[in-house]
Amino acid sequence: MSLTTALSIAQQSLRSTSRQTATVSRNVTDANNPDYARRSAVVSSEAPGSRVITIQRASNNALFRANMSAISSYEGQATLRVGLNGLTQSVNGVDNAASPATAIGSLYQAMQLFATTPSNASLAENAVDAARQVVRALNDGTSAIQATRTDTDMQLSVAVDELNTLLADFEQTNNAVVFGTQAGRDVSDELDRRDSLLKKISEYLPISTFTRANQDMVITTSAGATLFETIPRAVSFEPKPGYAAGSTGNPVYVDGVPLTAGAGGSTTAGGKLSALLQLRDNVAPTMQAQLDEIARGLVNAFAETDPTGGALPALAGLFTWSGGPSLAPDGVVSAGLAGSIRINAAMDSTAGGDPRVLRDGGANGAAYVANTAGVASYSALLIGYSDRLDAPIAFDPSAGAGENASVMAYSTNAISWLENIRKQATTAEETKGALLTRTATALSNETGVNIDQEMSLLLELEHSYEASARIIKAVDEMLSTLLAAIR
Repeated sequence: MSLTTALSIAQQSLRSTSRQTATVSRNVTDANNPDYARRSAVVSSEAPGSRVITIQRASNNALFRANMSAISSYEGQATLRVGLNGLTQSVNGVDNAASPATAIGSLYQAMQLFATTPSNASLAENAVDAARQVVRALNDGTSAIQATRTDTDMQLSVAVDELNTLLADFEQTNNAVVFGTQAGRDVSDELDRRDSLLKKISEYLPISTFTRANQDMVITTSAGATLFETIPRAVSFEPKPGYAAGSTGNPVYVDGVPLTAGAGGSTTAGGKLSALLQLRDNVAPTMQAQLDEIARGLVNAFAETDPTGGALPALAGLFTWSGGPSLAPDGVVSAGLAGSIRINAAMDSTAGGDPRVLRDGGANGAAYVANTAGVASYSALLIGYSDRLDAPIAFDPSAGAGENASVMAYSTNAISWLENIRKQATTAEETKGALLTRTATALSNETGVNIDQEMSLLLELEHSYEASARIIKAVDEMLSTLLAAIR
């Protein structure tokens, strides 16, 4: 081997070592970046010497897909859990203190106390005031549910805008990957950026990807709708300015295909969008239906009937509603009844009424007066009202809180339904969060940076650098000796 060849080999080795050292240094610098994939300088041996072929980026497609799926599943579950907690707080209050069930329990006690001393005007006022609290709980609950649906619409609108922004960013990054690949340059940074965007997109809806020539990527939803192919596909949504009981919201469209809402406490929703749709179109309407059924049960339980047993129709008594004085049909949800229920003015002292009408009857005219003699100790109607609160009636099964129960039991069932789905959502969030952590850890172990490994490699490169430097020094000494001999 000539001295010139030896010098050339040493120089190429130094260049290779320099490139490898720069790669290791970059790995160490980005070791704590979760979106950074480890680089490796791939070196091949060729006479006379060695050279760096390319920079290889660590990847594991199977683990990356599993991680994206876990992200979607967790984000959907977390969104549902947060929404359920918000509904619980706004509708039922802390420890259910503001719930209709609590208010109905207080009304039941006030009615029984009034029945023991029907001549006491203060107890009559207390009973009617307890009924006001029931009305307030139902009215406020309805307002809170519809406000939640409106707020969820706004969250959907914001999320759709964010998703469209991410898709626009993805287009730029994907183009950089394709053009860089075509030009034969290292596109590792662009691939990191693209994977980061894919993870963020997965927070909104579950996705699948496949790669074409020049690392060009196509994104579809798990349902098969195209989300990105060369250019982003439209994700659209039109929010509504407000909601009323029984109204429906607009769908979210992905490339013209409506997105499906999640279902269940351990939700099937993948990503935020489906979970928000579940809150708006499933959970909140179900809660509203339960409130409407409770309100219907109360109106019917306190209805005035013909005291003679004749053919007069039953009409709304202590509680009336927008469709009063007629009663709502049995066993069927009357949408919005909980929002329109109110105290009958004939018994409401704040509206010029007399609370003693609750004891005597007659809110619907003289024909409905039961205590015709005006006996101060008359309690038959009061006892009857309490009995009706405890008597089973038919409820609409679509409301999800039972089909045959008393008004008091049904109101408690409504709380149990919500608490059960909250418990399921919380447990599922913990499970899906653990899965997300495991997949992220597994992916990091495969593609992330191990500082100890990098420092060990850096030490090996230092030794290689020293060896090349010694060769150059030896060649330099030989050339100096040769030149000295020639002189």
